[in-house]
Amino acid sequence: MTKPDEGLAQDLQSRLRVVPDFPVPGIRFQDITPMLQDPIAMKRAIDALEAGARALRPTAIAAIESRGFLFGIPLAMRLQTAFLPVRKPGKLPWRTFRESYSLEYGEGVLELHEDASDAGERVLIVDDLLATGGTARAAVGLVRRTGAEVVGCGFVVEIAGLGGRRPLHGLQIFSLVVVE
Repeated sequence: MTKPDEGLAQDLQSRLRVVPDFPVPGIRFQDITPMLQDPIAMKRAIDALEAGARALRPTAIAAIESRGFLFGIPLAMRLQTAFLPVRKPGKLPWRTFRESYSLEYGEGVLELHEDASDAGERVLIVDDLLATGGTARAAVGLVRRTGAEVVGCGFVVEIAGLGGRRPLHGLQIFSLVVVE
């Protein structure tokens, strides 16, 4: 893992809002909405994601609904790669693979079109947040079921204390901001 740029990390962290007890009691939600309202911060975040992604040479970006799309789509456009939407159940119109996962506050399911990628594609998973790693692990599983190689995962924010890297063992991971 590359160490986050300290100046960038501090700048982006200053644009996060911690919301206690959301969506359930005991969770300290990392809200990226203030960052989304700052076009310079968003540009800097996408620039940094692009730098991390280029090192892994992906041929496709898979982003997780919904906040991951905010970063994955512009990243795919900059890198001139395919974009693979990883969505909640019932949102994709074609045949899908399905993976279940655990959150720190419940269970979830993600889907990806069966024909989203091919063997030989190099896919980077992108999301706004790495917490326990369940969501990202499910996305990795989905991409691998298409026959593609997962080259790594990129996140805007990582909550280090929740151990989200463990389920992603063996993958290249980079995060722009790491919080406890």
